[in-house]
Amino acid sequence: MATVTTADGQLVSYVDHGGDGPAVVLLHSFLMDASMWAPQVEALGDRYRLIAIDERGHGATPATAPFDHWDVARDTLAVLDELKIGSAAVAGTSQGGFVALRMALLAPERVTALVLLGTSGETEDEQISDAYQQLAELWIEQGPETVTEAVANICLGDYDPFEWTPKWSEVEPERLRLIMNALVGREGVLDRITEVDVPALVLHGTADLAYPVTKAEALVAALPRAEPLVLVEGGAHFLSLTHAADVNPHLERFLSANL
Repeated sequence: MATVTTADGQLVSYVDHGGDGPAVVLLHSFLMDASMWAPQVEALGDRYRLIAIDERGHGATPATAPFDHWDVARDTLAVLDELKIGSAAVAGTSQGGFVALRMALLAPERVTALVLLGTSGETEDEQISDAYQQLAELWIEQGPETVTEAVANICLGDYDPFEWTPKWSEVEPERLRLIMNALVGREGVLDRITEVDVPALVLHGTADLAYPVTKAEALVAALPRAEPLVLVEGGAHFLSLTHAADVNPHLERFLSANL
């Protein structure tokens, strides 16, 4: 991994997979890291310059103070600055989609296309927000093993979490609180994304336990140049990982047509 330090002193870790093709930024989900995109790197790495970010508070990118997803969007733009990349397509799963939308709002001239998977443009439901924060406190007070199964079920469905649960167990309490507060405390941007005038592809799993399909339908309705919604049958919340074989053909077709 490489790192860049932003103008406000934030260290950001990322992987530039290289190549001469068009640039595509990959933004992972909550509790994950840049390696979540391994299936897409394998499938697309020979045609695109894939740049996978460890978002603030995840992987090798630290978080030492409260932040929001606008900050993470700025972190990602700083990585593009470091790599001297003027513009790129951006793909984000769940939390990564929150960041991708904010990148497009902050710097519309730098985002050429959007791929949004298992995500939402809305605020978190209050009851769900409360439940997630209680889950985080239980994790901190009684250890991650008390909630790992529930977290894996929400995020990954039937996908085997063996690669991820050891990483989750290493998340420090203060970091967990910071990333959880950013997740559940975000404001909605659905009323603003009519400004995002770039090709967009929205995919959503029919078995997503975090967000109903209506969240994806709202994104498609609001984005001016969105393609018809792609539903992945049986797809879990982190479907770019759990259902990569179903997702990748849509990703390949969309990127080929728009980059």
